Amino acid sequence: MGDKENKGVKGFLFSAVSCGLKRKEGELDLGLIFSEFPASVAGVFTRNLVAAAPVLIDRERLPRGVCRAVLANAGCANACTGPEGYEDGLECARWAAMELGLKQEEIMLASTGVIGTRLPLERIRKSIPSLVRGLGPWRLEDLARAVMTTDTRPKWTLRRKTLEGREVSIGAVVKGAGMIHPQMATMLCFVVTDVAASPVFLQECLESSLERSFHAITVDGDTSTNDTVLVLANGASGGNPLREGSPSGEEFRGLLGEVLEEMALEVVRDAEGATKLVHLRVEGAPDNTSAWRVARAIAHSPLVKTAFYGEDVNWGRIAAAVGYSGVPFELDRLDLWYGQVQVLKAGRPAGEISENLAKDVVRQREFSIRVCIGSGSGEALLHTCDLSHEYVSINGSYRT
Repeated sequence: MGDKENKGVKGFLFSAVSCGLKRKEGELDLGLIFSEFPASVAGVFTRNLVAAAPVLIDRERLPRGVCRAVLANAGCANACTGPEGYEDGLECARWAAMELGLKQEEIMLASTGVIGTRLPLERIRKSIPSLVRGLGPWRLEDLARAVMTTDTRPKWTLRRKTLEGREVSIGAVVKGAGMIHPQMATMLCFVVTDVAASPVFLQECLESSLERSFHAITVDGDTSTNDTVLVLANGASGGNPLREGSPSGEEFRGLLGEVLEEMALEVVRDAEGATKLVHLRVEGAPDNTSAWRVARAIAHSPLVKTAFYGEDVNWGRIAAAVGYSGVPFELDRLDLWYGQVQVLKAGRPAGEISENLAKDVVRQREFSIRVCIGSGSGEALLHTCDLSHEYVSINGSYRT
């Protein structure tokens, strides 16, 4: 996942401690990002109307455009906790601000975990001094571990690029394995970079990168109450602020997009109980919106997803999902491929030989499916996974 030999991003420090929020004793569960310089901040959040307290707080603070720190916890979502939960979040920000010598408004918050329980404030308060003392430039992976819940591994990346003759860095951490159907829009992603950029340009870069990254993945069709993506840029690499339309500005936009796409795919690869990563492409739709409707109908079908798990070339389930997607098309224009193997041609089976070849495709850990519904210009690329017994086991006992 990128250049991880030198794990630093200029001007950013990271830390993580265990304060007993997770069930397993000693697991990291409280993380901190600190910028040594005021950083521009951009963010996108869940569209779920049941939004968690940290999301409400961050939405209020984002228009300021400046952030110095992000305090994140796992084990407790601080969602559906009422005004008390909101005040709990503010209290955590105040404690962190006092220890860091900041204004509490300069701190953004993120939480993930069980919905409906309040934060154990005393544990967090006692842990913040050691969290701040532990700040270091190389602890990005520890931060990734601190926000894990049902994730099986920490997911992070670090990249370097030369812009206008200067080396710049961009690092990212993502958390998520289930309750993944972002609609910005359980998932957390933090990106830090040492480029100089205005909050407006940073926000525009983030939003323009979402369609091919976090908007293009789905695990189970559930949008979390806590989904948060934050991007911080502190300018520590030097140079003038990046501008929209400039060569360096567009290079950075591309780099941010690549990082977000990498993180999004890591979420699906690490999806709860998943054994398959499936790249689902829909083509020939009347427009892109229609293509996305078809893709999501396929990817959200339990019958389709269980067929992926069983390595069953059950193309009929995919065809049925296309049919109920609500997008009009002619059956004799419907074509379907597993990898390079066409199994459905003009709405009819392509033959037994093709289906046998397709069986080799679905046995792979990662494969693609292409669906064409006509001659329109609309297209979509959605990344999804299978639905296994393990997914049911994980979510059937999440609170026990």
